[in-house]
Amino acid sequence: MNRKYLFAAIMSAVFLCAFAAARFRVLRQNPRYAQKRACREVETMQQEKVLRDGDLIFQTSLSGQSRAIQEATGSKYSHCGIIYRDGCDYFVYEAVQSVKSTPLAQWIARGKGGHYVVKRLAGADSLLTERNIAAMRREAARFAGRDYDLTFGWSDDRLYCSELIWKIYDRTLGIRLGNLQRLGDFDLSAPAVREKLAERYGAAPPLDEPVISPAAIFDSPLLVRVTGR
Repeated sequence: MNRKYLFAAIMSAVFLCAFAAARFRVLRQNPRYAQKRACREVETMQQEKVLRDGDLIFQTSLSGQSRAIQEATGSKYSHCGIIYRDGCDYFVYEAVQSVKSTPLAQWIARGKGGHYVVKRLAGADSLLTERNIAAMRREAARFAGRDYDLTFGWSDDRLYCSELIWKIYDRTLGIRLGNLQRLGDFDLSAPAVREKLAERYGAAPPLDEPVISPAAIFDSPLLVRVTGR
């Protein structure tokens, strides 16, 4: 083949590949595409019986505070919830505004890039019994409708995502997923973190306040990975 035509063919192929990649990136950012893809994934997980009540799911949130949480904890995961089944459908019990249940596919599609990781309590067959799951549901129902805790306090009046998970497991199973830390234990030096601290606490953040982060639960040795994307 003539070098001129060969070069043109190569450049054409490169252009087409770049165009396809750019189009795929745009599609991935489209909420409708993300929802459809998440629905297909959830349907597959249902058919293959991948999930079970009490599983935990983690993602990178697109909320305004997500970057601050990531920088303070050194983890990309900034949001989490508990999976449960209602009839044939799966939901995520989560603390947003307010504490509520969200369809699993909608929850997945809402995260950055549609990426997520599902983890499960090791020894779930003996620990996550029907009786214990029922107790977890009752404990969760106590928190329904409560406001999201923007100040990450430890009272039950308002709750944040990882606090909700931690308290449900602790109070029903006596299992502590991750070690409690003090607010002052986190890396508070990043600009995004300092901005949120000033916004919510002014000049006197409660550095001794007990905190449980999504990262601490994600890294708990009591959990095993189930699936994810």
